[in-house]
Amino acid sequence: MRVLHAVTLHSPSHAFGGPVRVALNLAKGLRERGHEARLLALGEGFDPWPTSVEGVPAKLFPARRILPLGFSGMTSPALLASAGRLVREADLVHVHLARDLVTLPVALAALRAGKPLVLQTHGMVDPSGKALAKVLDAVAVRRLLRGADALLYLTPHERAGLEAVVGGPLERAVRLVNGTPAQEARPTPSGPPRILYAARLQSRKRPVDFVDAAPAVLAAHPEARFVVAGPDEGESAAVRARIDALGLGARFTVPGALSGDGVLSELRRAHVYVLPSVDEPFPMSVLEALAVGVPAVVTHSNGLARDIAAAGAGHAVDPGPDGVAQAVLKLLEPAAGAAASLAARELAARSYSMDAVVDTLLEVYGNAARR
Repeated sequence: MRVLHAVTLHSPSHAFGGPVRVALNLAKGLRERGHEARLLALGEGFDPWPTSVEGVPAKLFPARRILPLGFSGMTSPALLASAGRLVREADLVHVHLARDLVTLPVALAALRAGKPLVLQTHGMVDPSGKALAKVLDAVAVRRLLRGADALLYLTPHERAGLEAVVGGPLERAVRLVNGTPAQEARPTPSGPPRILYAARLQSRKRPVDFVDAAPAVLAAHPEARFVVAGPDEGESAAVRARIDALGLGARFTVPGALSGDGVLSELRRAHVYVLPSVDEPFPMSVLEALAVGVPAVVTHSNGLARDIAAAGAGHAVDPGPDGVAQAVLKLLEPAAGAAASLAARELAARSYSMDAVVDTLLEVYGNAARR
């Protein structure tokens, strides 16, 4: 089967975050099963320009910013002109849908061509009162959600939001969790405690809460080290200013965006992974931490919070630095940390393995093709 995965943007800094990681993981899983999966996206920041990403054939078009709307204002005339041909060359089109000028046109092209169409929204399409969202919903989004052969959602909350956008039930909705490839267990952590944040520096992800949790941790572990890694989406200056205000420059490293291998390297050195974001549907960074055995601290509104807490693979806390700090301190106790590390790997293997996810996805594809 020839499958085209369309996502908004791929860049060396991984600026678009989880949806690209999910698309690549699924494409690699499909290719391991003998299918021809490829990636279609805007590209930015490459030199030289790649023709594949992590072994997945990729067609990337130079991004052009035509509106001051972040990712929603990016497109490529060449991509739009090629969308119909690329869609026709595929047996099935899998679009990682957002309200933008890349994934919406590709999905509409698949609908016009009569190709089996699978949409996956990653929490990016939810009820919105913004004027642009209302226009896009009226022009394209509702038509696509109703017309897709399958609609993949992560959580019941996401499905409810999609049904609110459409204004009624979605009969072809299927729950598909994010998966993560199996990883070798990290070595038993040694040296000073190392606490990691590795996600976009964005207000919703609350990286400043991570910084503000540090003094309480340092009171018990004065030798602890903290890493704030990820591409800047408006919070880098606030993070650095808060580190300076607390006088903790010697305890923090802020390396900016990391490659996939760079994130994995940091995870293998970390004692605890922290993502203090709110309303996070299903973060890939947390799944990657669990896969290598790093206990995680998340907030209760994180889509993985219940599973992490139930498995003993970390802690779910109320938003804010106090809860984060207390949870980190618990996981830095040697016995508790070792038990949570083992539970983390077991949870990742049991509930979020790529094999199980690809099994479900192929069943979805088969049903979509039959329609």
